[in-house]
Amino acid sequence: MMGVYPGALDARGERLAGPIFTFVGLAALAACSFWAAGRDSDWRGTLIVVLVTAAWLTLLIPLFPRRKAHPWLTAGYFAGVLVAAVVLITRNELYTGFASVGYPLAFVLFPARWGFFAVAATAVLPILAKGSSGTPAPTWVLVASLAGPLLYAAWFVGAESEKRRKANARLEAALEENAGLHAQLLTQAREAGVLDERQRMAREIHDTLAQGLTGIVTQLQAADREDGPDRDRRLAQVRDLARDSLSEARRAVQALRPEPLAGSRLPEALSELAGRITQTSGVSVHTETTGEVRPLLPEVEVTLYRVAQEALANAEKHAKASRIGLTLSYSDEVVLLDVVDDGVGFSPGDRGDGTGFGLEAMRHRVQRVAGTLSVESAPGGGTAVNAQVPAL
Repeated sequence: MMGVYPGALDARGERLAGPIFTFVGLAALAACSFWAAGRDSDWRGTLIVVLVTAAWLTLLIPLFPRRKAHPWLTAGYFAGVLVAAVVLITRNELYTGFASVGYPLAFVLFPARWGFFAVAATAVLPILAKGSSGTPAPTWVLVASLAGPLLYAAWFVGAESEKRRKANARLEAALEENAGLHAQLLTQAREAGVLDERQRMAREIHDTLAQGLTGIVTQLQAADREDGPDRDRRLAQVRDLARDSLSEARRAVQALRPEPLAGSRLPEALSELAGRITQTSGVSVHTETTGEVRPLLPEVEVTLYRVAQEALANAEKHAKASRIGLTLSYSDEVVLLDVVDDGVGFSPGDRGDGTGFGLEAMRHRVQRVAGTLSVESAPGGGTAVNAQVPAL
């Protein structure tokens, strides 16, 4: 119920401590008065002091819950108890036992650092008051007045040691639990890192080698059907695609930005990408940039570039589009990328809406930068890809 310090009291202890310590003080006062009866020449004067002291002790009941908010009232109350004890001792040394009540009061009324001063005052003042009365105290009263503080001090030290022991045990248990959680988190982090790197490499391979090889195969097939300058032009495009794919593969392995973004801004890189698509496939790609162009985080720019690359490749390979529109829009908080084609379209349950690896890779990329991706399409109605990412 009650702890060593006032702050250690629980709610029930706060309610009961005041009455309990008041009862202890009154009981000690009554016991000392009983033994002093008949041994005091001026017992009427002593009785008046006893009654005043008893009334003063009862003030602890309303004061105790407010002791922290009113420290000066608390100090005044404790001083009143000591003054009453000193007055009683000067009249009869049998009241030395009552003075011992100051020891527990010192610890429950004051914080620890002030409680020790209160204990010192409780020990010194009764000693100074002894000898002033004409009635020496019996030996057992002196023993009780010394044993009380010693027993309380022993309980104080024991309770504090037990509290520290339990705190140390809880700390050791928490450290062991934290060590286990730390090891588990490290294992999960390593597994997540490995999975994340695998997904990154899969996306990069799809966006570089797979698309490059697809373009090479397309150009070689076209070259087989042509002769002369057209064949040479196709083979030249094959060499350029192979060179670009090799360069992009190396940059993907090294986790570098795509080469078109290394030396230019995102709108220029997208215009260059659109030009390559038009040159290799003959599909007309129109690019447009709106809003105030400004630098974005490298990962955001790479995401938008790869989404545009995948959307254009899908429109070229699957949609059989004749025209593609690519729009990059800057606003205060977001950047929008729209890729719209006039191709054959598809049903959401067919190969769209994230069921194809390319669309799924686009969605993962956008989600990694806290963005959103939507794909709208219908058979014969073309396809629209919209990516929205934070501009900050």
